[in-house]
Amino acid sequence: METPDIVEHFFGVYLLYCENPKYKGRVYIGYTVDPVRRLKNHNAGKKFGGAWKTSNKGPWNMVLIVHGFPNSTSALRFEWAWQHPQLSRRLRHIPKKKSREKTFEYTLNVLSAMLQVGPWCRLPLTLRWLDDTFADAHSSRVTPPKHMPVIHGKVMSRKPQGNANGKNGEVTEDSEISICDICYMTLDITDKVTCVRADCDLIAHIICLAKEFDHERILPVSGTCPACKGHLLWGDVIRKKIGCHIHLNENQDSTDDSD
Repeated sequence: METPDIVEHFFGVYLLYCENPKYKGRVYIGYTVDPVRRLKNHNAGKKFGGAWKTSNKGPWNMVLIVHGFPNSTSALRFEWAWQHPQLSRRLRHIPKKKSREKTFEYTLNVLSAMLQVGPWCRLPLTLRWLDDTFADAHSSRVTPPKHMPVIHGKVMSRKPQGNANGKNGEVTEDSEISICDICYMTLDITDKVTCVRADCDLIAHIICLAKEFDHERILPVSGTCPACKGHLLWGDVIRKKIGCHIHLNENQDSTDDSD
């Protein structure tokens, strides 16, 4: 068996490829401090630490990972931008996915573009292919700067001694980490709000969204969702946060149909 490389202070952003015939071709981008454990979580399902978007859709194959980020915040910002290239101000030059373009290929094209712009082009990152079959077929799509090595082979993380509890405020648990879509900083579940629309994946600090809605009032009345651009009532956002949002999406859809 191939001996994996051991890396300390590991902060990586990975790309999963779905090999389930029913969902074949789907991809998932995530952040991890332990790629071996994280892949097991995804394939085990949400109840065992996997993400809900990958749960019951496996097996998943971790084909590529970018690592070498200085801290968790830097890696999480990279993850968010790779997931939402059309929302990142640094990636607005990237064309939208074409209808006939495969999702996996588009995702690699976005990654290649990200590695060429700041601040990521200045980081000492490593691009690692974990699956040679995918590397042979698609490595030409990703062209990092010359100072970023392209490596083939497995990798394992190792926590440095004395840092098992996550010193210096680093995030060590990667199963349900969120980053605010407005300020790009990590957020705690107690500060997290989402859009009331079922098809919108906005997540934000409650303060950030309040400021986005109304810069003058402490308590806003309504505003436009930064992600889906839909009109939202602040009261609906809060009701969803505290769990009192039964039939909220249905009411929202009815309002949209009447416009």
